[in-house]
Amino acid sequence: MKIPKVLPALLLTLCPAAAMADLTVASLSTITTDLARQIGGDHIRVEPIITAGIDPHEFEPTPGDVRCVVTADLVLLTGKGIDGYLPKLEQAAGNGVKFLDLGAAIPSLTMIDAGKSVEDPHWWHSIDNMKVATRLVTQAFEHADPKNAAYYRKHGKDYLTNLEELQRWTRVKVAELPHSMRILVTSHDALQYFARDNGFSIDPVKGISTTEEPSSRHVRDIIELIRKERVKAVFFESIENPQALERITSETGAKPGGILYSDGLGKNEASTYDSMMRHNVSTIVDALKPDAG
Repeated sequence: MKIPKVLPALLLTLCPAAAMADLTVASLSTITTDLARQIGGDHIRVEPIITAGIDPHEFEPTPGDVRCVVTADLVLLTGKGIDGYLPKLEQAAGNGVKFLDLGAAIPSLTMIDAGKSVEDPHWWHSIDNMKVATRLVTQAFEHADPKNAAYYRKHGKDYLTNLEELQRWTRVKVAELPHSMRILVTSHDALQYFARDNGFSIDPVKGISTTEEPSSRHVRDIIELIRKERVKAVFFESIENPQALERITSETGAKPGGILYSDGLGKNEASTYDSMMRHNVSTIVDALKPDAG
């Protein structure tokens, strides 16, 4: 990626709101955008580089994105390899930009992708991991903008309370589903942290990346699993082509369980972390539980 040289005045022209905030934050994920807004409130300006509906596995930053990163006080990312463009972005932005990689502070689950063991980057599907991220962002905001530290501290504490309530709700909702029915068939491997926390096994059609195409043998294996375990529903994801799952549902009789948000937030019913988790959990449980239609 070639990034043209730009003057500071041009940078501010392209990201004018950055000059008017106490703290400017560039966000490389819809997850970190929402988290920054929850903690920063009126004292920050967030420049969302990746927005709802964009596949982070395929994203490539534009020169305009780089300019907004350069003018930010802090850049937030989820890390663990989901942002494959990051080395180019860091090189283009230069040494003066502070990146906060939230995933680096969170223990990784591993997965097999294209025959290799890699980190699973979808850590935010664990609410415990989001608590870690909340504390890290709160501390980073306090350090970057000391005069508003008390404000960030209070909002960070309030958001942790909200996450505790979300976690309690999730446990109650998941308890509606017998352990024997907690089998998740999804279009790609993105819910491993959720599965670990909530006692599910997960059988994705694709691997870590939405760009990977499943082999015919793998699809046949999943069809056999669904028939053997009598899995009631399979789940599509918001940014993917559902062709492979449509074949699976047609050959097994399993119904489409609904749309899940796995690589980030949505535009409507899943536009915040809280609403995304509630949507995903309700969709999964309601589709798989014994009395589902």
